[in-house]
Amino acid sequence: VNLFDIAAINVRGSIDRTKCKIVRNVQQILFTQPVSSHLEDCPICWLPLSLDIQKSTLMPCCSNNICNGCDYANLIRELKGSLELKCAFCRHPRISDEELELNLMKRVEANDSAAMCQIGGYRRNEGDYVTAFQHYSKAAELGDAHAHYLLTQMYYNGEGVKKDEKKEVYHLERAAIGGNPDARYDLGIAEWHKCRHARAVKHFIIAAKLG
Repeated sequence: VNLFDIAAINVRGSIDRTKCKIVRNVQQILFTQPVSSHLEDCPICWLPLSLDIQKSTLMPCCSNNICNGCDYANLIRELKGSLELKCAFCRHPRISDEELELNLMKRVEANDSAAMCQIGGYRRNEGDYVTAFQHYSKAAELGDAHAHYLLTQMYYNGEGVKKDEKKEVYHLERAAIGGNPDARYDLGIAEWHKCRHARAVKHFIIAAKLG
């Protein structure tokens, strides 16, 4: 064995050790309990937002999710005082249904991931999967966990893209790391079907703690 062979063996060994270390770090991150769900807290009362999306409102003016309690309290105050109706958070005048999408597009241009997901949802409902995929992808690049989960669905269903199990799982894991309990539960189901029950239970526990 010459020196070149020894050097090549050492390089390959170093690369293998690096790969193992990266895999361990990824697995450690994947199974770390997130501090909160991907919805985080209401920016007004600072209480955790409910996972039931009917109990919070996305304000199109500032793209903040506000709990219905804070939104209702603000509305009652304005109605009683005969005040102009404004956003409970940024105080922008309430946006009409006609102005809704136009304002959301302005938020998209400002790299607002929540607005991208909202517009992507509109396009997806209309059957324009390619445009929806583009919006979700950009939001995911900005770190939006919900966008990662939506991309998982598109790769699973083959909406606007070819079905791709690897990319589906990749985005599912990214969504789970970001605190999305639905993604976490889906990962648990996938692991359970593969008979990796210990990993599945870990996912289920994390999902349960997120609510």
